[in-house]
Amino acid sequence: MSKIFINPGHAPNGQPDPGAVNPITGLRESDVVAKVGGLVSKYLQSAECETQVLQNNSLAKVVEAANQWCADLFVSIHCNSVKDSKADGTETWYCQGSSEGNALADYIQKQIIAALPLTDRGLKEAVPGISGLYVLSNTDMAACLVELAFISNAEDEHLLVTKQDDFARAVARGITDFLVKMPS
Repeated sequence: MSKIFINPGHAPNGQPDPGAVNPITGLRESDVVAKVGGLVSKYLQSAECETQVLQNNSLAKVVEAANQWCADLFVSIHCNSVKDSKADGTETWYCQGSSEGNALADYIQKQIIAALPLTDRGLKEAVPGISGLYVLSNTDMAACLVELAFISNAEDEHLLVTKQDDFARAVARGITDFLVKMPS
């Protein structure tokens, strides 16, 4: 049975860090990703995977928990945000040098693009020490970080509110695609 560690980004209940917040609606990243992460876990359990979900403000605690649990895969779920409200779409990050992380990111990215009307921003490579995302650079297993959509964009924000189940199903399908197609 595959062990999948799911990390909804930022702090539970947004305290002390809600992540990105839509300046008009007040929608908080921490709330969206908590919901999506819980649904991803539910769908993966239905697919005979063992899951652990941890939303914590301490990235060190998140990484330590995933590594100590000896997870097979690590997926961190986030919402993107920038000052330019026209920026939109979904992107998935993996750590430089991780072919499995790259494949996992690719499967998830393809499923999200197939399921939702989003701009495909593609795969992004995190470079340790430069653009290395802490959770990708410090986990011991194949890992990726999904930026579901831009919470700062009105159309993307609408999808983040109304299509959380679609996002979760797409992420879960991407994970199961990886598990089926990658040699163990």
